[in-house]
Amino acid sequence: QVQPVESGGGSAQAGGSLRLSCVVSGSALSTYCMGWFRQAPGKEREGVAWIYPTSGATFYADSAKGRFTISRDNAKNTLYLQMDSLKPDDTAMYYCAAGTRRTYCSTDKYNDWGQGTQVTVSS
Repeated sequence: QVQPVESGGGSAQAGGSLRLSCVVSGSALSTYCMGWFRQAPGKEREGVAWIYPTSGATFYADSAKGRFTISRDNAKNTLYLQMDSLKPDDTAMYYCAAGTRRTYCSTDKYNDWGQGTQVTVSS
């Protein structure tokens, strides 16, 4: 199994930035779809950004497009989510997860989840 470990969450002012990190065991970053997800209190978990293992192509939810950037460093087995222009609505627990395939990442099954890292954005 893949066991992601997230870090980098914290508090930020609206308009500020945070960078989340996710360390993944083995060669998951180059093998499986990887995604960042978030869940706010009282809301369903939603996908934020995805990266394809072979091409490195990225895909974003509309809420994140233009503000968030997903990237990876395969040598460090680390996935990143750079979050800029933060909004209070970005407040949520953020999770890193590994999928099961190499394509259609935004609709992949994600079974291996990290413990989450809290992001709080104040106005």
